[in-house]
Amino acid sequence: MEKREFTVATEYRYNRSGPVRWIFSHLLRYPYLPLAGLLAAVFNNTFYSYIQVFIGRAFDVITTPGWRTIALLSVALSIVGSAVGQGLTGLLRNYSMEFLAQYIERDAREELYISLLGKSQTFHGRQRIGDIMARATNDVHMLNLMFSPGVMLIMDSLLGTVMPIVLIARLHPRLLLVPLIFLFFLAITVADYNRKLKPVSIAMREQFGVMNAGLAEAIAGIEVVKANVQEQHEWAKFTRDARLYRDYFVKEGEIEARYLPMLVFSIAWAAALLHGLSLWRGNVITLGQAVSFIGLMGALRFVTFTSIFSFNLVQLGIASAERILELINTETSLDENKAGFARPIRGEVAFENVSFSYNGKPVLKNISFTALPGETVAIVGETGSGKTTLTRLINRIFDATGGRVLIDGVDVRDWNLEALRSQISTIEQDIFLFSRSIRDNIAFGRADATQEEIERAAREAQADEFIARLPNGYDTELGERGVNLSGGQRQRIAIARAFLTDPRILILDDSTSAIDSATEDLIQRAMHRISRQRTTFLITHRLSQIRWADRILVLRRGELIDQGTHEELMARCEAYRRIFARYE
Repeated sequence: MEKREFTVATEYRYNRSGPVRWIFSHLLRYPYLPLAGLLAAVFNNTFYSYIQVFIGRAFDVITTPGWRTIALLSVALSIVGSAVGQGLTGLLRNYSMEFLAQYIERDAREELYISLLGKSQTFHGRQRIGDIMARATNDVHMLNLMFSPGVMLIMDSLLGTVMPIVLIARLHPRLLLVPLIFLFFLAITVADYNRKLKPVSIAMREQFGVMNAGLAEAIAGIEVVKANVQEQHEWAKFTRDARLYRDYFVKEGEIEARYLPMLVFSIAWAAALLHGLSLWRGNVITLGQAVSFIGLMGALRFVTFTSIFSFNLVQLGIASAERILELINTETSLDENKAGFARPIRGEVAFENVSFSYNGKPVLKNISFTALPGETVAIVGETGSGKTTLTRLINRIFDATGGRVLIDGVDVRDWNLEALRSQISTIEQDIFLFSRSIRDNIAFGRADATQEEIERAAREAQADEFIARLPNGYDTELGERGVNLSGGQRQRIAIARAFLTDPRILILDDSTSAIDSATEDLIQRAMHRISRQRTTFLITHRLSQIRWADRILVLRRGELIDQGTHEELMARCEAYRRIFARYE
């Protein structure tokens, strides 16, 4: 069973054992559309092929002594009828395949997005955002192009081969000689063409992801780039990636330029003309049959021409599907555990000999302590001692690799993940705000919050004054990551968000580092009020916050070396005294 942190009840289950099977399982979700497209393509090519037959019959009519106008008019009407039928069935074919392509693109993007939402933080920490975006946009769109026009043209080409061959056989079996020889060489040359094109197509998709990831990373870190005067370096790096992507396009063009099937068709068409005329001169076939034969042979030109790019579109689609499946099928370590505990949390948190390793490197070692409901627990230690990692084990951003983390006596792995996380709020130093209104950002954890509740949370977080000064107040739209707010303003918005969700466990990871002392004092009073009603974990360098904690954990190199109140630790823990002296 696949482990996921998030699923939706309506999610359709696709076959993910391989890219072709995955695409086919998407196709089977709408069986009436490919069936309608196939039937329409059959009639479309039948009508087109019969137009060539009727043109030949017109020649037979006018070369027959004593021919009558009504006979020629009858043939002309047959041609018009076939042309109208070809147009209508072509419209139905295009309509069916275009809708199928759009549905598949929509469903694939939805499936990928749900999968990404369900992945663990460990997974996302290993990914490059630009590459994920390339797969979620460009690669998913390639599935659309794969079906329309890719698969549609291949289907049309196959039927555009079968129908002319059938009608040529009905004209005279001896006329099949040249078309069958042509099809034999067409199959060989197209297979060779696809063999050369496939690795280039795959490499091109991979390089697009690399280029896009580099671009996204440079733009996201533009402040660092400018601060370190690295614009020239980043430009050179992107240019190298773009040049390599261009080179794959050029290589693809070189392969297409050496496309032999068109040469094979030209030779076959000339040979068919000679063969048809020789049979006519030998009175084996009529002039009209010879004309029909040349017309039907000419219909194979479409088959030959479309294979130059239709097969490439399919290969690009399969390569894109493989890249999408690589993300979807990547295993994640956490499970949402829908059948787990789902009840209100009292707030007791216990660590029993908890250890945690990241990529095989030990981060925490045999941590044991108990935080009672309503207690405030401060966590102190040097940089890299594992303070943030410890708090992330509480809401299962990570899972302990040894020991147990218990909430109200229940292992966090036995809780329903949504029930667990909905009652725990985390405020970190690196605040993430969405490109939405301030109201939406504060109410992110509670979509049903009233305006009054939002404003109350903002007042407690000391954010209401600066919000009131903004042009549109709570309706002010924020830039990406809240770029149009200062660091302290962003932190206050995040604190208001946490206050609004009314969590039973509150984790504050250096959450007031960018706030001035006066504002911090006001926020601290609000935190004092709400912390008495919930269990609070506090990571901070502010002495005023450490002092009023009920319990202080002292970490060093991933180990809990002591715990107690401020007075107890000052009396017996040399490491704590050194840390406290450094903070002073």
